[in-house]
Amino acid sequence: MFRFVLMTLICSLSYPAVAEDFVKAPEEAGDFATLFNGTDLTGWSGDPQLWSVKDGVIHGETTTEHAAQGNTFIIWKDGVTKDFELRLSFRCNATNNSGIQYRSKHITDDKVRNEWVVRGYQHELRNEMTLPNVSGFIYDEGGKRGRICLAGEKASWEPDGKKVTETLINQDGWNSLFKLDDWNDVVIIGKGNHIQHYMNGRLILDFTDNEPKLALTEGVLALQLHAGKPMWTEFKNIRIKELK
Repeated sequence: MFRFVLMTLICSLSYPAVAEDFVKAPEEAGDFATLFNGTDLTGWSGDPQLWSVKDGVIHGETTTEHAAQGNTFIIWKDGVTKDFELRLSFRCNATNNSGIQYRSKHITDDKVRNEWVVRGYQHELRNEMTLPNVSGFIYDEGGKRGRICLAGEKASWEPDGKKVTETLINQDGWNSLFKLDDWNDVVIIGKGNHIQHYMNGRLILDFTDNEPKLALTEGVLALQLHAGKPMWTEFKNIRIKELK
């Protein structure tokens, strides 16, 4: 009996508990700016061989004939993300991954492999079901921190490294939440150094960046096509609201 109690205590200290009551995404309210007109790529800049409008959505696709020369992006030209709420829907196939860059930097030096290289916070997009390799984690595109915060984590990044304090979703929760091979809804909210990712109306990531030398507070918004195997990704209903 003592051993059982001891092992239970050790497990509870080693692994953050899963939140019993999940947090819902806030209701959409206020004035949102629509970033995609559903007809053409006005307001966006990307490789025209890879990005187009197809059936009223932004369609990015790499093929054997038109491969991505390094990770490449379509960049929103008419503003930046600082304190913001972004809402959109996406779908992609499973041969590669995509992403949503925010508070990021457009890199234009002579070392980049194409004209549309972006580095910074990325909301990972994947058509996969097995945690942790799913949509929603924060990846440090072009940086050194890698997977900064995983889907399902409430965490912070301190000067001495990452601290996880709570588990927001487990595998069973993800199985009932994510729509494989279909459209999924994303909400990203950034206020100061606090970032939240919602998937299909549920909070799946809560991150605070307390590393002043690495935290990003302002930068471009962009959508990714990943180098490597041919892939496609699509986006629609893209809208943003600046938070005062």
